[in-house]
This record gives sequence, structure tokens and C-alpha cells, in this order.
Amino acid sequence: MTFGFAPSAASSLTSPAGSASRLARMLEPAEWAAAGIPLLRNPRDVVTGLHARHRPRPGSAVVAVLDHEERLIASASFTPGPLPADGWDFRNALLAHLRRVIPHDLRRRTPVRTAVLLYCREGDARWTEEDGAWMWGLRDACTLHGLRCGAYITLTGDGWQVLGEGRGGRSPHAASPPTDLSDAGADEGPSAPRRASGAAEALRRTAAR
Repeated sequence: MTFGFAPSAASSLTSPAGSASRLARMLEPAEWAAAGIPLLRNPRDVVTGLHARHRPRPGSAVVAVLDHEERLIASASFTPGPLPADGWDFRNALLAHLRRVIPHDLRRRTPVRTAVLLYCREGDARWTEEDGAWMWGLRDACTLHGLRCGAYITLTGDGWQVLGEGRGGRSPHAASPPTDLSDAGADEGPSAPRRASGAAEALRRTAAR
């Protein structure tokens, strides 16, 4: 699998004194791909569902917890603090929101729920050091909350991409208009049949509560 690399806003504001510690709290695509992150069965459904529910814009993140059937259990959207930031800051932000929306699973020997992260940002779909910091933060937050570390997904002007897997799509993207939850599970394409996925159906049930 081939990955592109691009500079990030976070790295451009990094001072020499702090660069070493920040780089230590960052995962590169090869490390992420080798970490055994579980693959999403229906990444498009998860992305479109979270986009319809939280309507992220560049600079915002959505952390979601899924059960073993990829049904949404809980989710939260937030905007990280001002840059520069590193994996430590992102881990703390993710952990704070996970604690707010769902109890931990630290008493379980094996995690049964999975956390995924959708980050909407400027730029193209190539991996950046900011993405690496989010990956590190997601992995660490999941460990501290008793969850499996799941997919890291970027949402840019090019569309969405599951980093480390090479799967993605053109819609939704960072500038997509709000989508109704009833359309969250629709296939792409003008003639594609409308269908309600498990992830989208779970999102609608959650919204109705």
C-alpha cells in the first residue's frame, strides 16, 4: 500500500525543542497498518452516518463507539484546542469525551466495543504528522478506557479515507452539505438504490431517543 505525505499545520508550528517529544507521540502509516486495527465491514455507512449526525467541519473530530455488529453505541463531536498539539493532547481530549458518553470497559479481559475516530481537516487525503498524532491519541485513549482501537478516518476536500487501509470515497467530504439521517446509509451514485445500513439504522434510533 502506498501512502502520500504532506506537511500539517501542527508540524509547521512545532519548535525544535518540542519536536522530539511530539514525534514520539505519533504513529506513521506503516506502524498503524501493522498494529492489527480491526477493519470496518461497511466504512461508507459509518462515515455517512456520523457525518449526518454530527455534521463535522474542518478542524472538528467525531469519536464513536461501536458494538461487535458495528452498531453505534455512543458518539461525541468536538473541536480540539489551538495548535500546536500532539498525541498527548489528542489522547486527553478523546478520553475526556469517551468518559462523558460511555462507561469504561476496564474490567473486561478482552475489549468488546470499538472506538473509531473521524477527523475533518483542510488539505488533501495524504497522511500528515497531525494524523499520526491523532492515531497515537486514539490508540492510547482506547487502552485507558478499555476499548478496542478502531479505524482512523479523515474527511477532507477530496472525500473520506480510512488511513492504513486504502479505502475511501468521494462523498461525503469536508464541504458536504448536511445530510438527513434517513439518507445516511445510501449507496453512492445517482441510480443506486436507497438502503438503510445497520450503522445508519442505529444512528436513527439513537437520534430518536
